Amino acid sequence: MTDPSAASADSSARDIELDTAALRVLAHPLRLNVLSLLRERGPSTAGRIAGELGIHPGAASYHLRRLAAGGLIVEEPGRGTGRERWWRSAHRQSIHDPAASGAEREAGLGYTHAVALAAADRLRRSAQELPRIPGKWLDVTTYGDFLLRLTPADVHRMRAEIFEVIERYRADGGESEGAVPVALQVQAFLVPGTAQPPTGDV
Repeated sequence: MTDPSAASADSSARDIELDTAALRVLAHPLRLNVLSLLRERGPSTAGRIAGELGIHPGAASYHLRRLAAGGLIVEEPGRGTGRERWWRSAHRQSIHDPAASGAEREAGLGYTHAVALAAADRLRRSAQELPRIPGKWLDVTTYGDFLLRLTPADVHRMRAEIFEVIERYRADGGESEGAVPVALQVQAFLVPGTAQPPTGDV
């Protein structure tokens, strides 16, 4: 599972393969939203993040400290004062392989649940802002939900193709005039209630 949030110019171009410790840090939807905000908007403070997400500054500060302890964000050098710390994302995006085993697989379940909740919250906030966005952006905004009948191999191939397209657009660097952060969510999952009991085949 990949979080394809675009990095800001201030974020490192490196990706991070999430280990068990990082997965546990990110097993909280609000923490994921804080990290995504830093990747999208660049360095920020607890107060600014609190205002953006509508949470208490103390809560924002707590989640920032947890992210920093997990090595997911770092302090922005040369900014801030003794009372105000600026933070930035340490990586361009987070990568997790759901096929991991052991403790990492268990931690990954919590992370996956948090990703789903964070994605739902972002969609909700996006829908609330629709009346205020410019017409040219409203014309290209899409909320797609498609029902397909596929095998695991089909999903694997389709996912790879979609990520290839995303990587191609990201490689362009967003240098076009008028380019702004755009969130593209990609989810692929069994329709709830249709999972079959395991038969021994993986």
